[in-house]
Amino acid sequence: MQAKDFFHLASLRHGRQIGPGTKSTFDIRIVSPDGLPVRSFSDVVLPVDSGLEPSDVIILPAFWGDFDALCQRYPQVLPWLREQHARGAVICGEAGGVFWMAQAGLLDGKEATTYWRFFSEFGERFPKVLLNPDKHLTDADNLYCAGGTTSACDLYIYLIERFCGANVAQAVARDILYEVQRNYSPGRMGFGGQKLHQDVIILQIQQWLEEHFADKFRFEDVAREHGMSIRNFMRRFQTATGDKPLHYLQRLRIETAKGLLSGTRKSIKTISYEVGYDDASFFARLFRQHTELSPNQYRQQFLQAA
Repeated sequence: MQAKDFFHLASLRHGRQIGPGTKSTFDIRIVSPDGLPVRSFSDVVLPVDSGLEPSDVIILPAFWGDFDALCQRYPQVLPWLREQHARGAVICGEAGGVFWMAQAGLLDGKEATTYWRFFSEFGERFPKVLLNPDKHLTDADNLYCAGGTTSACDLYIYLIERFCGANVAQAVARDILYEVQRNYSPGRMGFGGQKLHQDVIILQIQQWLEEHFADKFRFEDVAREHGMSIRNFMRRFQTATGDKPLHYLQRLRIETAKGLLSGTRKSIKTISYEVGYDDASFFARLFRQHTELSPNQYRQQFLQAA
């Protein structure tokens, strides 16, 4: 129900933005494998709109209970997920919902995360999946994983921005998430597709950059530590990811800065320093190059979205 509220609010705001008489952005439906009402963990009976049907965005909620028993009870779910992914649907799993994606084979060779209590079981069940317990959000090939409730909220905002634009996403975030205090930084979405390659060393370097993007380092040293010359490293990184290393690093920093600008009241200078730039004016110029807005304009756009 949480997801339905997010996307319903986004539809209302987007409709208001593009004018009356337009079709709703999201046709939001709650479905079940057999089209029958479902009983929640807290024993509330929830009506559904239909059985499984073609969808552009699928959100698999968290569940509690015996996963093997659920797979046996609802054998139609796994082929449905494979079919929808093949036709281009966005599929999202929250906490235990990620198990369905992995069981369908959609996450083999791809980065994923889940609820922290499930790490051990998930890793044993799905050894082909690249489980990353240090992340709360992952994305790869239109497949999104959220570790829990708060990270799922960040995922919904990302999807709203993808389909409705930044203004609507920022307005919904302000309406719903303004007082949320996270114990983590929202994940930088949009980089998952750049990890769908077979260069293991470059993938390791990408993961290292995500953890150390704000540090002071030289790419020459990173290349040497991974047994490459700087020229070979530059070539392999761009071949694997489609980006030059410096541009990739800048994007990591700018995406993090966007989250800090919209979600905190930290000064521009502080944010600049926290993402790796000592010179706030240089950071501001770089931010404008990537977003066509100054940091202040980006923040004001968020504040004025309500």
